[in-house]
Amino acid sequence: MKRRDLSGYDVPDGPSGSPWVMTRRFLRTRDVWVPRWHEKYGDTFSLEILPGPRRIVIFSDPADVKEIFAADPSQFHAGEGNAILKPVMGEHSVLLTDDAEHQRARKLLMPAFTGPSMRGYEPLVEAIAKAEVDSWRDGDRIVTLDRMNAVTLDVILQVVFGVTDEARLAVLRPKVNRMVDVDTWMLFSWAFPRLRSVPPWRSYFRNQAEVDELLYAEIRERRDADLAGRTDVLTRLLEAGEVEGESPLSDPEMRDQLVTLLLAGHETTASALSWTLHELGRSPELLARATHAADTGDDAYLEACLKEAMRVHPIIDFVARALQSDQVVAGRRLPRGVTVAPSIVLSHSRESSWADAHRYDPDRFLPERTGGDKIAANTWIPFGGGVRRCIGAAFSLMEGTVVLREVLQRFEVHAERPAPSRLRNITNVPADRAPLTLRRR
Repeated sequence: MKRRDLSGYDVPDGPSGSPWVMTRRFLRTRDVWVPRWHEKYGDTFSLEILPGPRRIVIFSDPADVKEIFAADPSQFHAGEGNAILKPVMGEHSVLLTDDAEHQRARKLLMPAFTGPSMRGYEPLVEAIAKAEVDSWRDGDRIVTLDRMNAVTLDVILQVVFGVTDEARLAVLRPKVNRMVDVDTWMLFSWAFPRLRSVPPWRSYFRNQAEVDELLYAEIRERRDADLAGRTDVLTRLLEAGEVEGESPLSDPEMRDQLVTLLLAGHETTASALSWTLHELGRSPELLARATHAADTGDDAYLEACLKEAMRVHPIIDFVARALQSDQVVAGRRLPRGVTVAPSIVLSHSRESSWADAHRYDPDRFLPERTGGDKIAANTWIPFGGGVRRCIGAAFSLMEGTVVLREVLQRFEVHAERPAPSRLRNITNVPADRAPLTLRRR
């Protein structure tokens, strides 16, 4: 492995060691190592990881994060920075494309996530959440992450894919669950495609091919159907080309966008909900306030509970931009090919941005109750920022708020102990899966 000569550039210091070791730490235990490196090297540091090896520079100062998010997207490629996800999401994914291709995909996807669209999806999300909570009983001890994953999976399958037939759902659920369970080492097949022919990669990608076959069949059937009255995201995407004056999405493009919405919107929202319920279950005072909010329709407070959980427990802990040319970033001259990565976990835990940063306090997101202070820009970035900010941000918050309301209107939740965090796949989840005891109200 040949290391690139970085003399003449101002690449910051960082941990040294074998790229294999650094890669393992960054992919599997960065929730432990990144705070340690930050403590040792400061707000900006770098490391080498595979394949390549390639250099990643981590940033956490809000001014630096702002500069990266505001930079020319043609020179700061987010799609290339996310390329490790390509074996699963596909080459057309809105997360993995750049420049004109990304602009076209985003333009076609955005109408499905506007305010009017959100209002159309809400009743179905509510029905799915209600069906889940109806199955709970007084005194039950639930594994919250599992139950929230079940809810968000059905939301994706019914609201996004438009599959409501129970027989089809029964076929899709286990296969999609297997597809979502993508260990970080599974993603290494991006750099080493031959891995896909040997275990455990072989069985994973065989299952993915089966999901693809089902998705393509659904897309073909929907293209030939009468779409009048349908409001699911797949239907909106099929109609998008005519509305936006762009060429319609092809079947492979449609597949990649649907899988992206599945992977980006399933376990991420489930984890955010699990952390929120866990935090409420540890505080009788906050639980009482959230319960009152659920009873009175105070969705602003329920959303604040979600946002604060996303701050204290970042679900995705960094974003990445691959430099297409030499650039000066935060006063440092960095070479083409370097990946700059704003750290969400470090941004969310800065004491200069968040007093008593590790304390869970939803009031931070209620400026009308805290003297009118606003959240400082680029200090809360769970959905990224700039032109690449997640298009499903509003959908995720709407879904989470609806699910919280359904749970809290009928049950009190109690957590016995704090939950440690664990990096599962590409998301940070409660290591104990957030068990909660239910008490019917």
